[in-house]
Amino acid sequence: MLDASPLGRLARRAPAPADALRLDAFLAANVPVYVAEIADFEVRRSLLLHGLAESIAALDVLKSRLIYVPIRSAVMLRAAQLWADARRTGRPTADLKELDCDVILAAQALSVGADVATENVAHLVRYVQTINWTAIQPSPPSAP
Repeated sequence: MLDASPLGRLARRAPAPADALRLDAFLAANVPVYVAEIADFEVRRSLLLHGLAESIAALDVLKSRLIYVPIRSAVMLRAAQLWADARRTGRPTADLKELDCDVILAAQALSVGADVATENVAHLVRYVQTINWTAIQPSPPSAP
């Protein structure tokens, strides 16, 4: 499951070749790649704010090409539990007054049994298996 950072990197008019290779490597290996609704929200709101229509179109293509995971009530209940547990143990991932997108993303990943590809491993690893997106070193495609 893509966190907002890698999703945002891929939703550029021209994504960096390394990011495109990472995604292509997962897809070539038949690894399911999920787009969480909360990550789409985080990326889309920024693109809308800055009027980046081409990136919004690229995000829409990613949503149609990958496996989109909508937010469901059970996910929000799980996210609320994760949020409360984090605060009870003194380890929040966001300010008390903020909507904590990380716990919602973690709950979405848990709902489908996915690891999270992220650049923010520290916030998510306590909830779900993570993969550091920028540390993934895919092999370039082989010549035919």
